[in-house]
Amino acid sequence: MAIISGQQIAIRDSEGWQQLPADWSDCLRRVLAARGIRSASDLRWSLHDLPRPDQLSGMATAVALLEQALDEQWHVMVVADFDSDGATSCALAVRGLRAFGLKQIDYIVPNRFKHGYGLTPALLEDIDAQHQPDCLLTVDNGIASLSGVAAAKARGMKVLITDHHLPGETLPEADAIINPNQQGEHFPGQSLAGVGVCFYLLLGLRQHLRQKKWFEKNAIAEPNMAEFLDLVAVGTVADLVPMDTLNRTLVSSGLDRLRQGRTIAGIRALMTVAGRDHRVLNTADIGFAIAPRLNAAGRMEDMRIGIELLLNDDMDSALQQARLLDEINQERKQVEQIMQADALDMLMQMQQSLEDDEQPPGYCLYDPAWHQGVIGLLASRVKELKHRPVIVFADDDSGEIKGSARSIPGIHIRDLLAHIDARNPGLIARFGGHAMAAGLSLPRENLPVFTEQMYLSLQQLADAAVYQQTLLSDGELPATEMDLQLARQLPVAAPWGQAFQAPQFHGVFEIISFNHVGQDQSHLKLLIALEDGRQITAMAFRQTAPDWLQDERRVLLVYRLDVNTFRQQSQLQLLVDHLLPAQEAAAIR
Repeated sequence: MAIISGQQIAIRDSEGWQQLPADWSDCLRRVLAARGIRSASDLRWSLHDLPRPDQLSGMATAVALLEQALDEQWHVMVVADFDSDGATSCALAVRGLRAFGLKQIDYIVPNRFKHGYGLTPALLEDIDAQHQPDCLLTVDNGIASLSGVAAAKARGMKVLITDHHLPGETLPEADAIINPNQQGEHFPGQSLAGVGVCFYLLLGLRQHLRQKKWFEKNAIAEPNMAEFLDLVAVGTVADLVPMDTLNRTLVSSGLDRLRQGRTIAGIRALMTVAGRDHRVLNTADIGFAIAPRLNAAGRMEDMRIGIELLLNDDMDSALQQARLLDEINQERKQVEQIMQADALDMLMQMQQSLEDDEQPPGYCLYDPAWHQGVIGLLASRVKELKHRPVIVFADDDSGEIKGSARSIPGIHIRDLLAHIDARNPGLIARFGGHAMAAGLSLPRENLPVFTEQMYLSLQQLADAAVYQQTLLSDGELPATEMDLQLARQLPVAAPWGQAFQAPQFHGVFEIISFNHVGQDQSHLKLLIALEDGRQITAMAFRQTAPDWLQDERRVLLVYRLDVNTFRQQSQLQLLVDHLLPAQEAAAIR
């Protein structure tokens, strides 16, 4: 095992790979065996074998409420969230309930700069009393909306919550709650994204109505739920939830439809604008090309732009909307680059006050000029750089500051915030989230004390071992296996994601040359030699050449296989995640 600046590199154990289907490549079998796959059925279930929706607590109450909404033709309003999971959940709820015959359904989505997160009293103020819905359906939010639900109930509205975020000690007084992470829940799919929970609500509704022969009585065609799996796949991948067997099944089935071109106009338009070929679409395409453009609407402006795209059935106008999202995403990138430069300056100043390689247990960063919609991205970047929990704050319009938190394995960030809150009542105004990501608000003047309490809590609760980052490799690839066929096969072989990482290999290579490329020269391009004499490109995005590289001709790369297509010509290339001195390879085991 090599240890480099707090990082370890270890080879995944792929024991038992020979037992997997012989028509899979040896490399794929090793990769999947190392992730616990022992048979084809472990990789994904049949859709007929999915956990039943009635296994979710609260399902019977929720579907009875929706049955009443259908029978009496209530006005239902979906309360969405302003990220990709929230947008796809909202589009799914609207499209799904329309397919069940509901005629009066619309949605409202909070503006992060005006309303805050989720169902809040401020958001309810935007609902005209004369056009007040009979029922609010929250998607990807609501489990922490105690005051919002109370305000809605006081106005006479029913409230049905669907959410996947961790609940607090007190649940809102909603008419029904569907959340696989409620205390005492035994549903075998607690990693569902918000869109997955919404999908299960619709599955449960169909099951309930089918048993009552409701469709026949009302002369309504039973919805084919598989038609909504494209939305489920996009939202699930975008939300970075663990890719367990249930999520792999939902995402795989959604990707099957996407690759066949059987998807809504909005997603087709996003693929077109992003330059992605739907026939070979994979989770990386969703995560790095489709989701950022959809997310940009909620980060920079109003997520209604993204939701309207997902509800649009006209391809021409969908393309116009997707191009607008692309422009907004370009603006987001520019803002993010400026904020990253600011954050790097802060980190350098912090490091100067510490001894040698010492690091604090976490980072709290704040700048009054930072954009509230981009702080989550910045927190992720700093977390990747420092392998520490990070909370990035920005001003909001109320005089408070809002924080976006990202964490590392072994430190449950929402539980950390709960620990701080319990010991310092009133320090945090609001918080919520899950293990790896959370959000919070607090008065600006509380930030120094909060930072101090965060560090103290981390020192008390976090084991020092969690700061030792382990980079897992699927081993060395012989030159005979490094080809375009394998590079094309691996991305589409499974829905890679959190807790089911995409294949990553390591090897020592001779450098022919290297230079910096890109508009701002922020990417490192290496030309390397393989054992069989071939010369290929290895790209290290958002990396610069370390000083030691000037004197080295051999390097250790931790990389992924990739296909570079330019002017209809495809070539094998490597995507470099980590660039290390070649001598470090001796310590890997």
